[in-house]
Amino acid sequence: MGPAIGQVLPLALGIAISPVPIIAAVLMLLSPKARMTSVGFLVGWVLGIVVATTVFVLLSQVLPDETESGSRPILGTIQIVLGAGLLALALRQWQGRPRPGDEPRLPKWMHTVDRISFGGALGLGALLAAVNPKNLLLAASAGATIGTAGLATGEVAVTVTVFTLLAACTVLIPVIGYLVAFARLAVPMDALRVWLSRENAVIMTVLLLVLGIVVIGKGIGSL
Repeated sequence: MGPAIGQVLPLALGIAISPVPIIAAVLMLLSPKARMTSVGFLVGWVLGIVVATTVFVLLSQVLPDETESGSRPILGTIQIVLGAGLLALALRQWQGRPRPGDEPRLPKWMHTVDRISFGGALGLGALLAAVNPKNLLLAASAGATIGTAGLATGEVAVTVTVFTLLAACTVLIPVIGYLVAFARLAVPMDALRVWLSRENAVIMTVLLLVLGIVVIGKGIGSL
């Protein structure tokens, strides 16, 4: 189980370091309905990660076992394709970065998060966690790694739990911290939102580039 957890930790960090959901969580925490919407968003974010990862764990368990030489060509090919997808997303992020002097453009739905309901926040969190292309590729890679590691059912559950907690920590920590000490964290939270909005493209480009290379490396190693 230890080696499997070690292999998925970088992928979990890739989901955790996602500026858009962090910005969304901060905006909800600064809204009049902070307690309701932020908790809904957190629950949806965690559920989305769990569901996406578990689906790919189950799908990967039907892949052929290792060959006599110890290689897994189908798994390796899948990982290379996933890594290539991450590199393509990195290129897209870099090309879409704001030019010097331009204001960063955020999704239009972010302007409505202060009026969103608990159910809407839950659904938004689930969609950003499980349907976002970057997170979906990372969850697929993590699920394939866990599902082909030969773990018992209990070990799979523990590994998915560890992966989810780390992947969700950048939303989990601000929400819990703000609900406990909201008066002291309002200004730092807003400063974090401004910085992430400005640096979103650069952060995501570097992150996707590194993770794409890591996943491709895993794929080559499995061939």
